[in-house]
Amino acid sequence: MSEPQIERAGRLLADAREVLVLTGAGISADSGVPTFRGPDGLWKQHRPEQLATPHAFAHDPRLVWEWYGWRREIVAQCSPNEAHRALAVWVMRRGGVRIVTQNVDGLHGLAAEAAGATGGGGDPLELHGSLFRVRCTGCGEGRPHRETIDATSVDTLPRCEACGSLLRPAVVWFGEPLPEDILTEAFGLADRAEACLVIGTSAVVQPAASLATVVAHGGGLVIEVNPDPTALTPSATISIRARAADAVPELVGEPD
Repeated sequence: MSEPQIERAGRLLADAREVLVLTGAGISADSGVPTFRGPDGLWKQHRPEQLATPHAFAHDPRLVWEWYGWRREIVAQCSPNEAHRALAVWVMRRGGVRIVTQNVDGLHGLAAEAAGATGGGGDPLELHGSLFRVRCTGCGEGRPHRETIDATSVDTLPRCEACGSLLRPAVVWFGEPLPEDILTEAFGLADRAEACLVIGTSAVVQPAASLATVVAHGGGLVIEVNPDPTALTPSATISIRARAADAVPELVGEPD
């Protein structure tokens, strides 16, 4: 990790009036959340087309909930790391910063709560939903949900209190569009941003990967934090080769 690069990137971010922060699985890897890609990625053990699709849920909701229940148990044991906490404090202190995440682990939200940065611009935009929210397959009602999943049978799966229909994880599955309101807000932020801080994402999953490109095309700066080169590296103003937990607190200031 180059200290001059960190210092220069920190100055550029401090001077930007509006900053879009785009995060991916790499920021949560330091919290112990398994990544989807890489040698220990979840998709190495489970084929997404079998489990993370509307068809899979319609065919075998018990199996899908069993897998998501297992994932939730793993993620529930993880806590926000130094990068999550530093970003949450930064959002609270300086304003003009919004976090947009591809992650479904909820760690940005927990960090924001701890920092008192929730509400309005302090809440992260979760492009792909959250493991800890559910949505009714009947009436569409959505709500937070951290209860233990009992996948013994279909009858023991979570059900809607309003209409009795099965609840499903409120995550975006393969073959589903991203929520239009969240996507519109994210690209509106990109249009206005003078800088985009991209942390721990491979920059290949669309449409999220296009957010940094929108900022760059609008004349904004792109600062990348990732241990490895990505598809975004050639167009980045500065690429910092480091783990998020090491680099981000130096970039935006240590959390209290």
